Amino acid sequence: MAISPQQLGDGERVIVDTRTHPKALVWPSLALLVILAAAGWLTGIVPAGIATWILWGVAAVAIIWLFVAPLLSWLNSTYTLTSRRLITRNGVLTRRGHDIPLARVSDVAFEHGLLDRMLGCGTLIISDASTNGTVRLVDIPKVEDAQRQINAILDDLHGHHDGT
Repeated sequence: MAISPQQLGDGERVIVDTRTHPKALVWPSLALLVILAAAGWLTGIVPAGIATWILWGVAAVAIIWLFVAPLLSWLNSTYTLTSRRLITRNGVLTRRGHDIPLARVSDVAFEHGLLDRMLGCGTLIISDASTNGTVRLVDIPKVEDAQRQINAILDDLHGHHDGT
């Protein structure tokens, strides 16, 4: 769980705790494969010695920049929906967080294109009533379920119950 129980208020409970969909790692993974294949191929062409060390040094920097950094970012970015607020946390060296009390949420929408629908993810769009701003949470797994859960909590907060 990304949020420790000590960070929750009295009676607050976690409803959804997730990170972005693993599809965020597709391009970094492809970059890793291309870099390794290119470096391996070039190792056979480049004369042995210092040139090989330089080649693999450049490959290592590219791997860190194009694969390791996105992987660490993905691992350290979380979205948590509790019974009272939406909590976002991200960042590797510098952590950033944003808490939106659900009482301030005026609208929850989602959007997902064809690929998102096939993968079961999408963008959750949260409108904040107090600032007239929106927060876009990209690549949320099961985005429609997340929207329904938030709307159910909002209905409870605002006293709207089905059948009353």
